[in-house]
Amino acid sequence: MAAAIAAYLHYLSIFLLFALLTLEHQLFKLPLDLARARSLVRIDMAYGIAAGLVLATGAARVMWFGKGLDYYLHNSVFHAKFGLFIVVGLLSAIPTVVILRWRLALKNGEVPQVSAKQAMLVTMVIRLELLGLLVLPLLAALMARGYGSF
Repeated sequence: MAAAIAAYLHYLSIFLLFALLTLEHQLFKLPLDLARARSLVRIDMAYGIAAGLVLATGAARVMWFGKGLDYYLHNSVFHAKFGLFIVVGLLSAIPTVVILRWRLALKNGEVPQVSAKQAMLVTMVIRLELLGLLVLPLLAALMARGYGSF
């Protein structure tokens, strides 16, 4: 039963992560207004929390509820999957840093200034993150079927 609950929580946190990133992509449009900027701050914070939940529930599954640590450590597809998740996490630092720089403006009730170039960069990074997240289930399906074992 615990293994099923761990899997459920892992999948739920992945769905939440993807939904929040999709919402961030939809809201990060110019011209930015105060309400949308404040929403983006909250969404980006929730995205970070969801990423932590994905990592924590995934680690729990690897260590206690999955096929055993040895299986995962000797599976190249698992390494690719985990590496891709880390790359997505590193990419997410770009929108997060941009959004964190808005704090003073938002505190003063001002709309943050975002250049067209900066908005395009953030949008492209979010799209790369979404693409990376879309590849993860394929890697998980391959791994679950024994591909990548060495």
